[in-house]
Amino acid sequence: MALTNKYLADLLETVKKRNPAEPEFIQAVTEVFESLQPVVEKRPDLVEAGVFERIVEPERQVMFRVPWVDDNGKVQVNRGFRVQFNSAIGPYKGGLRLHPSVNLGIIKFLGFEQIFKNSLTTLPMGGGKGGSDFDPKGKSDGEVMRFCQSFMTELCRHIGADLDVPAGDIGTGAREIGYMFGQYKRIRNEFTGVLTGKGLTYGGSLARTQATGYGLCYFTNEMLKANGKSFEGKTVVISGSGNVAIYATEKATEYGAKVVALSDSNGYIYDANGIDLDCVKQLKEVERKRIKEYVATHPTAEYHEGCSGIWTIKCDIALPCATQNEINKESAEILAKNGCFAVAEGANMPSTPEAIEVYQKNGILYGPAKAANAGGVATSGLEMSQNSERLSWTFEEVDEKLHNIMIEIFKSCDSAAKEYGMEGNYMAGANIAGFLKVAEAMKAQGCV
Repeated sequence: MALTNKYLADLLETVKKRNPAEPEFIQAVTEVFESLQPVVEKRPDLVEAGVFERIVEPERQVMFRVPWVDDNGKVQVNRGFRVQFNSAIGPYKGGLRLHPSVNLGIIKFLGFEQIFKNSLTTLPMGGGKGGSDFDPKGKSDGEVMRFCQSFMTELCRHIGADLDVPAGDIGTGAREIGYMFGQYKRIRNEFTGVLTGKGLTYGGSLARTQATGYGLCYFTNEMLKANGKSFEGKTVVISGSGNVAIYATEKATEYGAKVVALSDSNGYIYDANGIDLDCVKQLKEVERKRIKEYVATHPTAEYHEGCSGIWTIKCDIALPCATQNEINKESAEILAKNGCFAVAEGANMPSTPEAIEVYQKNGILYGPAKAANAGGVATSGLEMSQNSERLSWTFEEVDEKLHNIMIEIFKSCDSAAKEYGMEGNYMAGANIAGFLKVAEAMKAQGCV
């Protein structure tokens, strides 16, 4: 969809000038603006209130130095970030990404997406994101602890249970959240639900580990059902091999599909017999090994160096769960040629704009990340509710609430797309539905 509305096109140029060298953020804003063109025509009151100008500018951006001491006694220095993007409907909420690729533009793109994702969950959460260019891979537990403590020493002054509640993301798992929570509690001398993704012994929620992967499949299942299709008997390719990919594999298999491929940052495995999930869990969750080790115990499986080749595997449904922009135009065209009829995103913005055009041109059902992978932050919101009540719900209670949230997210996307004359365009529907709730709140609260 081209950006033809002059008001939004001019505003996009302003965004580009203000945010040079931030291509991921520009990409995210462009995609949202393209979807919101009919909203501008129908809701001039939101233009008059300056909602569009305000929503692309973070309320607050924090960048700080993170010094820590490695096991050799040498001081290392990383850079920390927290972008508090929009608090119109609730406290800032969004993960902390620890990865060498992290920079301000990446965090801003993630925070901007988080506004709409959190809005779609129907829970009272604003949009934010944070992280560091620190790489936990290859670090000892002691090094990770010292980094996390230094990181939280600065971050703690900017967050709080009713202000900003960070969570995990790439590189930030239960270990990292535990170290950060311990340092926050030590400095602030209070035990609050300031972080989500906590361990079950100190306020964490059952089903949080499974939430994004399960939620992805719950959304995808609704999208398939609405179009006369299902997971049953279908071949599925999933990129990644972290929590999202593992539990998407588990739930897709429960729905009757056969998952034949997974990947990590080095390469991918293909098992025509279907992925042995117990083996993958042992490798990734217990032994922290690379995915290539899978073929050592599964001689009929194949390992291939490089990640993009995973999309050449013939499949009915593709669930990208690794990282941003992992499916480009060429990969999307191969998926279409091989008969793939549905793509739903477990990672944040894993499809390039050119790939999305290929999906739409070929009639591929497309579930965008801000809707399809909202299960993780939805369950983080449920963890916040449990912390506020000083209660712990059962796995079944949390899973049922998550399932219902994902069903409602699909319905919101579907109905918004229909209302604005773009039936079946769930990307536009997600952007419009997510935007309108936040926009109404911003308008009601005045020029802040």
